[in-house]
Amino acid sequence: MSLLYIYDDIFKQHETDDHPETKFRLDWINAGIEHCSFRDKLVIKKPIKAKREDLLRVHPESHIKRIEEASIREIKALDADTVICKNSFEVALYAAGAGILASDEIMKGNFKRAFIAARPPGHHAETNKPMGFCLFNNVAITAKYLQAKHQIKKILILDWDVHHGNGTEEIFYEDHSVYYISLHQYPHYPGTGASNENGRDTGKGYNRNFPMKIHSGDKEYLEVFNNEIVPIVQNFGPDFILISAGFDAHARDFLSGINLSSEVYGEFTKIIMESTPSFKGRIISYLEGGYEPQGLTEGVLYHMRALCN
Repeated sequence: MSLLYIYDDIFKQHETDDHPETKFRLDWINAGIEHCSFRDKLVIKKPIKAKREDLLRVHPESHIKRIEEASIREIKALDADTVICKNSFEVALYAAGAGILASDEIMKGNFKRAFIAARPPGHHAETNKPMGFCLFNNVAITAKYLQAKHQIKKILILDWDVHHGNGTEEIFYEDHSVYYISLHQYPHYPGTGASNENGRDTGKGYNRNFPMKIHSGDKEYLEVFNNEIVPIVQNFGPDFILISAGFDAHARDFLSGINLSSEVYGEFTKIIMESTPSFKGRIISYLEGGYEPQGLTEGVLYHMRALCN
């Protein structure tokens, strides 16, 4: 099966100097893809730019203007972790737009699944707060677009980045149409993601966090996937699955204390793909974290290989 791979060198124009979230992350991934066994199954497309209306489904105008004006003024950072440059606003529009293109391609029936190698990442960006390397919440913008333009009723977002996706949780915390699941090292940045954060009002019960102890590995993660996450997916019955695919829980990564192997990312993917027929195999996976060359590249390749099946 062909896998839609969305990438463009424009994502490297978000310059961060010696920051861990560097443009070279994409070079490592693409070098690995050139020599992978499933290269002939990939269809590469360039992203489109998200429109203002796409961003406004998630972020208020004040948030958008803050990032736009900071880029124009060439402010170097929005906070201690979130570095930007003069091109960052424009690049972030393409990062958000990549999910919109993937949504349209999948809903047209051209593909079932897509992997997006974009930056800046998104899952820490809250409704009105860029943070944690993230400017716009790419996966949330994609979810809202699927609902608004393609009438998708139930979306499940699975986040296996080593850091809790506080932004995605905050955006959908009162929304029963989007089920958010996160596995993450705890306690760890950004300090959120406790097991008792389960949603509020109509979203109560549609947010599940699985805080993982430091030094957890494949065994502990797979137990959560098989015993906890699969039943959630089956009971919720999503029409579409979005993945915040971070690879910084890899044993080699220096920003975490979790010890995952490269191969287990393929296992995560297979488990989710086989969890329920309701979503018709429709998956969009967005690159989030992953900062060590070998761990990131191998983890992405195992993940993409599984998506090709």
